[in-house]
Order: sequence, then C-alpha cells, then structure tokens
Amino acid sequence: MKFLVDMSISPRMAAWLKDRGHDALHASSVGLERATDRELLDRAANEARIVITADTDFPHILALSGEATPGIILFRGGDYSDQETRQLLEQVLEAVSETSLAKSICVVDRRRIRVRPLPLR
Repeated sequence: MKFLVDMSISPRMAAWLKDRGHDALHASSVGLERATDRELLDRAANEARIVITADTDFPHILALSGEATPGIILFRGGDYSDQETRQLLEQVLEAVSETSLAKSICVVDRRRIRVRPLPLR
C-alpha cells in the first residue's frame, strides 16, 4: 500500500511501514512540513496514497468537498506512543482491505476501528 504520513504522526511510522514493504512517505521527507491540509490531501490523492494522521481537519475537508479520495486513517482519542500507534495500525491493516482504506475514513482509537466510506454524505 501507499501512504502519506502527516506531521501529526512520527516519521518513525513511515520507516516502520517501509520495513513492512509499503510505499510510505512522511510529510517532512517530501517538503510538506508546512503544507496546508488541502495541499497534503491533493498530493495523497494524486499519488493514490492513504493519509495517516491525528488531525481531525482532514475528514472535515473531505466531508465538505464530497471527494471520494484520498483515504484517511485517523488516530483519535489522545496521545499515542509510537509503539501503540504501530500496534493499532497493524490491527487496521489486518482488519480492513486496501480497497476499502483507499476510499474511506478509518477512525482508530483505543477501543475500536470504524470505517466510513467516502464520499461522506
């Protein structure tokens, strides 16, 4: 899978994903550390990447725009350690298909994983 990891998530997440065979970029490694949320979403959509973030603005932007991509994995519910984030993401990757992740918002917290298909209505 292809991912774009937002600034709200540690760059170590992109490295962890690469170690598992995924094509993962961290926003800071591709000059997007000061990009707007819209710019980051556009980059992800143009490259068919799934955004990994803790920023709740991303789903809001997609809801208002009615767009069906890019997919978003949103970590909610507080600060997560790198280890906890990796464990939760591993659960997501095991439970949700790539096809579904690419066209949905997957909300992750300590208790559950919820998937809402895009576009949001």
